[in-house]
Amino acid sequence: MTDHTPEMNAAADAVPAAPVDTAATAATAAALAAAPAAAADADAAPPAQARFDTLPLDPKILAAIAYPTMTPIQAKAIPLVLAGRDVMGAAQTGTGKTAAFSIPLLQKMMKHENASMSPARHPVRAIVLAPTRELAIQVADNVKTYASKCNLRSAVVFGGMNMKEQTVELKAGVEVLIATPGRLIDHIEAKNCNLSQVEYVVLDEADRMLDIGFLPDLQRILSYLPKTRQTLLFSATFSTEIKKLAQSYLQDPVLVEVARPNQTATNVEQRFYKVDDDSKRHVIRQILRDRDIKQSIVFVNSKLGCARLARTFERDGLRTSALHGDKSQDERIKSLDAFKRGEVDLLVATDVAARGIDIAALPAVFNFDIPFNAEDYVHRIGRTGRAGASGLAVSLVTNSDARLMGDIEKLIKKKIDVEAFELDGGRGGERGDRGGERGERSERPTYRRRDESFDDRPDVPSAGAAFGAPREAREAYAPRDRDSRPSRAAPRRAPADPFFDKPYEPSAAAEPASWETKDSVSTAAAGNGLSRFIKPKRKVAALLGGSGTTRR
Repeated sequence: MTDHTPEMNAAADAVPAAPVDTAATAATAAALAAAPAAAADADAAPPAQARFDTLPLDPKILAAIAYPTMTPIQAKAIPLVLAGRDVMGAAQTGTGKTAAFSIPLLQKMMKHENASMSPARHPVRAIVLAPTRELAIQVADNVKTYASKCNLRSAVVFGGMNMKEQTVELKAGVEVLIATPGRLIDHIEAKNCNLSQVEYVVLDEADRMLDIGFLPDLQRILSYLPKTRQTLLFSATFSTEIKKLAQSYLQDPVLVEVARPNQTATNVEQRFYKVDDDSKRHVIRQILRDRDIKQSIVFVNSKLGCARLARTFERDGLRTSALHGDKSQDERIKSLDAFKRGEVDLLVATDVAARGIDIAALPAVFNFDIPFNAEDYVHRIGRTGRAGASGLAVSLVTNSDARLMGDIEKLIKKKIDVEAFELDGGRGGERGDRGGERGERSERPTYRRRDESFDDRPDVPSAGAAFGAPREAREAYAPRDRDSRPSRAAPRRAPADPFFDKPYEPSAAAEPASWETKDSVSTAAAGNGLSRFIKPKRKVAALLGGSGTTRR
């Protein structure tokens, strides 16, 4: 759901930063603030090709924006945010929602801009909450880009990383804090950040935060914030829970919609193919080959299936990386960076990559599994066709996906046509290719059991019988071709050994050792069985201790 990045818009014509007339700026801001809520009608069409230089933005912020025109959601939301209104923004993924809230917030915080090194001069004034680490990182990158020419600091905190480095950054002072809810609570409890001066709160992809159970954390975080604040809520999908959340924490919000809620992007070609589980991997490979697709994301529902499918594609010769929740944050960052650099062809991922992944001109995404939540379908296919580019979204449908497909149809309010897919060379699907689990087993060599041997087959002589025979004879005893082998007889049991059936009988007393002579043996017998190598007790004189006393 993030907006254009400098990499995505390297070819765009940057507009030189034009000086902003102070009087005009004040007049524009006053007019926006005085505008009634009706002026922000969601159905009102924004000006065609609205430009950033028409907004009352600081030249430093304008200079950091690499593209001249605004997207529809930006053209509608930015003036409202500048006017101080609470906003609920709904737009398709990839339409620039991050810029729609980050640019106006930076503009409103320019009054606090200072070059002081004192942490006290850089308190937290804006909080952006994101459901996933990847989305938080993406938002932080965009905020740093827009604030690169300003004396405003930003930081991002999320789980899976050591808190020490994050603590050092927070203690140094930041104006904009991007965080996941759980890790932010950790820092609040550790008193690493003070939220008493927060003026702006952004809930990014709030529907996802509610889905994964972040509502108690959200309520707790909002309880630490001042009641007088500006709250913004942006998402691609608006559920009933989202509307309830907005009623609880937003003050007279303005609903901004640039497209029908839960609508998919029109520049994304959506194809649904009816396949069986065993053919999914082959279908993806054929589409990649036929359409000459260099990079794509393959979405899987489970972490285990994600890892197995990635290994299977690797064996097929594709440069593949897996991205799921069981990987460490460092591994996830490295996988994403390698994919963005073009070092990876396929990124097999769970829904952790459905939001916050902004890849320049990503040509296609595949739904190896139909998502359990219909809203996730909208976000998955939103990884392609971003920033006005075209994209391809392929979903592989099986007989067991009927209910899930029905949920998607209800959400997007569109009839889905499922097509048949013909693999080259027939069906082509090997048994057991789903997620690479059964495919791995089918590719393993077949070994005989330990108790099986060629001797067990009645038609093949014993290998021992052929040992030492001439070459021709040994070749005659060689195992037959796999296809020509007769059915194996049941393995024979080893013959029973009667020795092990006898009861235990103690052996006779051992003979004395050779170094013990007959005299020594007899002496030992006379001396209570002691060997001659054991010194006998010494007699003690009666004068010293009495008669018959012995001493050792």
